[in-house]
Amino acid sequence: MSIRFALVLASLAIVSTPTAAQSPKPVAAHAKTAASARSKAAVPRTADGRPDLQGTWDFAQLTPFEKPGEFADKSSVTEEEAEEFAQKRIESTNKDKRDGGAAADVERAYNDFWWDFGKRVATQPSLVVDPPTGRVPPLTADAQKRIADRRNHYDNPEERPLAERCILGFNSGPPMVPSAYNNNMQLVQTRDQIMIVNEMIHSARIIDLNGRAHRPKHMRYLTGDSVGRWEGDTLVVDTTNYSQDGNFRGSDTNLHLIERFTRVDADTLRYEFTVDDPTTWAGKWSVSIPMTRTDDLMYEYACHEGNRALAGVLMGARYQEKQK
Repeated sequence: MSIRFALVLASLAIVSTPTAAQSPKPVAAHAKTAASARSKAAVPRTADGRPDLQGTWDFAQLTPFEKPGEFADKSSVTEEEAEEFAQKRIESTNKDKRDGGAAADVERAYNDFWWDFGKRVATQPSLVVDPPTGRVPPLTADAQKRIADRRNHYDNPEERPLAERCILGFNSGPPMVPSAYNNNMQLVQTRDQIMIVNEMIHSARIIDLNGRAHRPKHMRYLTGDSVGRWEGDTLVVDTTNYSQDGNFRGSDTNLHLIERFTRVDADTLRYEFTVDDPTTWAGKWSVSIPMTRTDDLMYEYACHEGNRALAGVLMGARYQEKQK
């Protein structure tokens, strides 16, 4: 093992995800009660007794979003397997490599310094936990056509994707998913509302906890209409009423999203979500992401400042048209 490889592995944080196979053996009832009390005491709470979810949370993950072929028959992976996968991903995504020719070099976009895929990896084979295959269900025929129709439009800036136009972040959602950088979100909590601010494009979502119903169906939002409730110590956020433009991985206005936020301990927030959109996917699917508390500052993502990329995309399309 090289010194560099050993140092990288030593820097990786392994986040365990208990499964049936990993579950501890039965213990005495009083021991269970004591462990439960210690766990409950370890979770910070607000004045009204709710778990305190406030803080800045980092959701960068080297864990694959969908289960790779090498883990196809596994419901969990060992720490060694997780470390090996993480090392391979670090090497394969290194943006300072210069192999593959000029086209590959351009597609890497920035030097490796500017990317942040994270250093943590979980002992779950994928972030997608349901279905058990760890794979997102197939797209419906209508969704495939809808997605295909959205591609390759270069006549007007309004036809380009929202992330490219600096309107919504490509990882901020909802739902939130790990991506190339700016994988931070800040959560502010009161008795009646929760606010979630994403560093990517600094979008803010205010979630009512007062039991109100969803807005009328004709009222549509890029990030949907979110209402929250507590189920025990878990914050549940129910989001509907997405606008046509506010799509997630090809979803449409029928997307119904359920998010769950559970404070595991002082430094861990378990973020889970279930996607339900029968006009886009053949079935529901769910994701589980461990977020880690961070003292990093939240920075303004000034996407529009000096952003010549959008004009360049349209100018490139005009150039290609002239070559035909």
